[in-house]
Amino acid sequence: MTGETGDLIVGIDAGTSVIKAVGFDLSGRQIAAAAVPNRYDTGPGGVATQPLERTWEDCARALRALGERIDRLPARCAALAVTAQGDGTWLVGAHDAPVGDAWLWLDARAAPTVSRLKAGPLERARFEATGTGLNTCQMGAQLAHMDATIPERLDRAEAALHCKDWLYLRLTGIRATDPSEASFTFGNFRTRAYDDTVIAALGLEHRRRLLPEIVDGTRTTHPLSAQAARETGLRAGTPVSLGHVDMVMTALGAGVHTGTPGAACSTVGSTGVHMRAVRDHDVVLNAEGTGYVIALPAPGMVTQVQTNMAATLNIDWALAVAGDLMAEMGVEASHADLVARLEGWLARSRPGEILYHPYISEAGERGPFVDADARAGFIGLSQGHRFHDLIRAVVEGLGLAARDCYAAMGEMPAELRLTGGAARSRALRGVLAAATGSSVRVSAREEAGAAGAAMMAAVAIGAYPDMDACINKWVTPLLGAPERPDPKLRDIYASLFPAYGAARAALAPVWADLAQHRAAMAAIERTAT
Repeated sequence: MTGETGDLIVGIDAGTSVIKAVGFDLSGRQIAAAAVPNRYDTGPGGVATQPLERTWEDCARALRALGERIDRLPARCAALAVTAQGDGTWLVGAHDAPVGDAWLWLDARAAPTVSRLKAGPLERARFEATGTGLNTCQMGAQLAHMDATIPERLDRAEAALHCKDWLYLRLTGIRATDPSEASFTFGNFRTRAYDDTVIAALGLEHRRRLLPEIVDGTRTTHPLSAQAARETGLRAGTPVSLGHVDMVMTALGAGVHTGTPGAACSTVGSTGVHMRAVRDHDVVLNAEGTGYVIALPAPGMVTQVQTNMAATLNIDWALAVAGDLMAEMGVEASHADLVARLEGWLARSRPGEILYHPYISEAGERGPFVDADARAGFIGLSQGHRFHDLIRAVVEGLGLAARDCYAAMGEMPAELRLTGGAARSRALRGVLAAATGSSVRVSAREEAGAAGAAMMAAVAIGAYPDMDACINKWVTPLLGAPERPDPKLRDIYASLFPAYGAARAALAPVWADLAQHRAAMAAIERTAT
């Protein structure tokens, strides 16, 4: 089969909790989608794992389900592309068999190794090459921790892959990774190649054999294997493109790079991902050594990234508190019922009354600062405040956190493209616009991550001469009209932001003391049982 015979491209987006397979025509119109839940396992000590075989089986199941939704999909599929959750460590050994379960980006076991490596003499050189702050999410830290604690696991491995790389291996039989994860983990974002200094900074020179070939999915494809064809229902020989990591694929599909000066993209879902597209020589690296620099599938273009561990998870928490209180009074309210009340609560409150730091995740925060002990909190409460004021503070906390992230990457964006569940809320869009001082535009693209990967395949098979031409067709027409920030609200948040930053800096020792307190209480409970 050749790429010219089909009229559809299939994009796979394998997230942490769901795997999606989405069909697009060559003009970028979404035809159909199928989704399969993809669970992961947790355990004591920060364990978060996912079986490799189960993830592949779920991916194959999603592709078969898509085939049931699209008439003659195997014959019509011109190409297939795959992206997936980032970071983590997916090891394979002899005959491409998994070496244990994958360590996910959620796994925190490498924390002691991260602390050790950050104190090393090569840490700043590693950061300046990768543009990426070291944290427990990343394969480099996880491999270094395995090497120090369970070296026999690495002795049995032949390749260290990321999730999308594992799925690409099962689809094509090829061990490979892409320029984005290769360069922000083990390489240099300017060369998109592995870097000796970075590998030395991680103490992994003797494990370099585990690093696979780097493949550019806009130029190189490999054919779908006969075995994968039998398992997915697609046609053997279909070209398969290895996409970049899901964060950058989602941003590409949502409009992070359309040639508009000063444009940026925020995905405000359970977590918050804030990205701006810049030339690789224009990257601003902060003194704190945080964030990511991730290559875009366009020559010389990268995304600077700062990520909040928790975004709408904060709103979910606040609404759950409301639901619990209502249940105590005998009134049952679903999450959807409570979400419907959100706009009304915000309308009844005054802006800028209370500070809220949105560090609700038990993993702390990683953008634009890294502190596993950071926790959420309200500052400035008085007896006149009511629940709707707390709700507004939580929403404003997300806006100020976005400003905090963009400030760490340079100037505020002139235009902010939004995707994720929060983009549907007009009130939240207004807060984000005012907090950053940016006009906001919402992408109508339903499945931006799968679309970003499919765009790479579209370029690879020659449906478009380059990524810019594909963006002009697939992305730009789906951007909504600009929504300008309210001037009064913008001034309020500009005045509030210095206090937000000063408070989070001052609270660091308090968070550390609270962490020690929690550990002491846990020890007492263990002794009592």
